[in-house]
Amino acid sequence: MTQSRSQSAALGYFKWAFLTTAAGLVLGAWVGWQSTGTLSGMMTVFFVCAVLAVLEISLSFDNAIVNANKLKDMTPIWQQRFLTWGILIAVFGMRIVFPLLIVVIAANIGPIDAVILAAARPEEYARIMHEAHLPIAAFGGTFLMMVGLHYFFDHEKDVHWIAWIERKMAHFATIRGIEIAFVLALILGFSTLLEGEEAVAFVHAAVYGLLTFLVVEIVGGLLDATEQTMSAAARGGFGAFLYLEVLDASFSFDGVIGAFALTQNLFIIAIGLGIGAMYVRSMTVMLVEKGTLSEYRYLEHGAFYAILILSVVMYFQTLMHIPEVITGLGGAGLIGLSLWSSIRHNRRQAQGEALAGEPDGRLRA
Repeated sequence: MTQSRSQSAALGYFKWAFLTTAAGLVLGAWVGWQSTGTLSGMMTVFFVCAVLAVLEISLSFDNAIVNANKLKDMTPIWQQRFLTWGILIAVFGMRIVFPLLIVVIAANIGPIDAVILAAARPEEYARIMHEAHLPIAAFGGTFLMMVGLHYFFDHEKDVHWIAWIERKMAHFATIRGIEIAFVLALILGFSTLLEGEEAVAFVHAAVYGLLTFLVVEIVGGLLDATEQTMSAAARGGFGAFLYLEVLDASFSFDGVIGAFALTQNLFIIAIGLGIGAMYVRSMTVMLVEKGTLSEYRYLEHGAFYAILILSVVMYFQTLMHIPEVITGLGGAGLIGLSLWSSIRHNRRQAQGEALAGEPDGRLRA
């Protein structure tokens, strides 16, 4: 009975995600019928929307964990703002406005013309998006790499999953700017593998990604410091909100670009990725309210390792095509391993406490 209630409570967090899934798939089927006029075409679009939703969930599960890590330190009012305004920005901003903005800039056309291009000439729209992939991957990869390295290069970090790596990173964290130097060296190294204008575009976009991370950190710190001055109880306000929005944008780059491998229709992409985004929101809420991150001590580590892997994959995508399924499965695998390690640790700890409490004195070192 208790287990059943626990499962029902967990499913309750996904109520809106389930409703969004039903509405999104029905809308996708309608778009398929309107665009093809055939049952097979309708079912094809229906299937593509479902696959895109799964793709977004698999690529963004680590995003939910990182969001939960930041949200748990935010004030309730800013938590609610992120989970309402933030999801609107994530769904409509990154899944609809962002792809249009890329075409507006790359093709030097107006926003209305970009919408018309997406609806009337999807092949040309997809071509422009793919041509913009290199700077997008460089920018997003750099930002995500700084997010991951910032977590591990922390001299106050005392919980380690892969200890022989993380202890060294925590030790060298006392060297100021070491993660920035590492990323800059990596940018220069990757730029030598590209030629001409591609190398220049990669370096420029990557440096902008690095600067964006630093600016968000600085602005976030200043804003939150001001809010703390106004109210001692205030923590994690607009600065943390801004950080999470830029982080979500960086996570979305890979999914938005990868979606064009399945379909060139912007509206189908928006439906599929929007469904996935709602599951990310539901997972974030569940992780925060149920305290899952504190219960599974290595889960957060797995998410940040997945972020680092994703950032490296985005760099390599400037050189070659890497299937999105590999990226999604790689991140999910790391998170799964960290969850398994956390469960093993909890069991060992429980066994140790049980043995320590036995009256016959059978204590283990």
